[in-house]
Amino acid sequence: MTESQSVDAPEAPMATPAPPARGAPGDGRSAETMLELRGVVKRYGDFTAVKGLDLRVERGEIFGFLGPNGAGKTTTIRMVAGVLRPSEGTLLLGGDDLVADPAAAKSRLGYIPDRPYLYEKLSGGEFLRFVAGLWGKDGPEAEARGDRLLELFKLTEWKNELIESYSHGMRQKLLISSALIHQPEMILVDEPMVGLDPRAARLLKDLMRAFVEEGGTIFLSTHTLEVAEALCDRIAIISEGEVIAQGTMDELRAQSEAAGGAHLEEIFLKVTGGDAMQDVIEGLREAIQR
Repeated sequence: MTESQSVDAPEAPMATPAPPARGAPGDGRSAETMLELRGVVKRYGDFTAVKGLDLRVERGEIFGFLGPNGAGKTTTIRMVAGVLRPSEGTLLLGGDDLVADPAAAKSRLGYIPDRPYLYEKLSGGEFLRFVAGLWGKDGPEAEARGDRLLELFKLTEWKNELIESYSHGMRQKLLISSALIHQPEMILVDEPMVGLDPRAARLLKDLMRAFVEEGGTIFLSTHTLEVAEALCDRIAIISEGEVIAQGTMDELRAQSEAAGGAHLEEIFLKVTGGDAMQDVIEGLREAIQR
């Protein structure tokens, strides 16, 4: 069997696994806040990668988290995912403290990293059952949900094939399915379009919109600024471990003093030192012309 053997059928109406309802936090915090970072710091020896980060992500929004390489973006994502522990500060997921109660906080989260590390000696179906079982969601309902996700990504014929035979794009699709299998309230997505063909990329965009319409939340990190501009309700830009701009596109334009119709790429370059980059480009252009 090859990936090219699957024939695109007419799309069925898409239904995403709806995020489960949870009780409001008991300490007076807004039930509408899904993710909150308060004074979050991460140090590696004498180097401070993240410097007192404050962020608030509301339920039912797609929140973009952008920054140049080395800005502290990946470190922040790993702290939100519970992979790294902050040196200082508080991270709350749905009101649950990621440090004090990591199991409860992580159960609200589905994580799609930029590189799909999977158990290659499992089949796709076995892997989804394994992930569902980790969250105590195994059984007929999880099996049906997994089958539906495999169908959405045209992986049904590959359900019983070992993951080692999957292409990179197929592995990314399986990873996305595994992030949704336990019905999380928030999905943390790092470079979601890597390895996806145009059809799967479009499907993922539609899936994220549908997930948010059902009350879920997306925390999206990407270098593809066109995707962020098209999908995100609000965006934060981080540089040198600190948020330097945050808000809707109109608010970002105002903060960066960009023109009224400026796109995200122009805003991003302006607030992260794009003028210096433009000098480099001009220097390269002159060198080529010589």
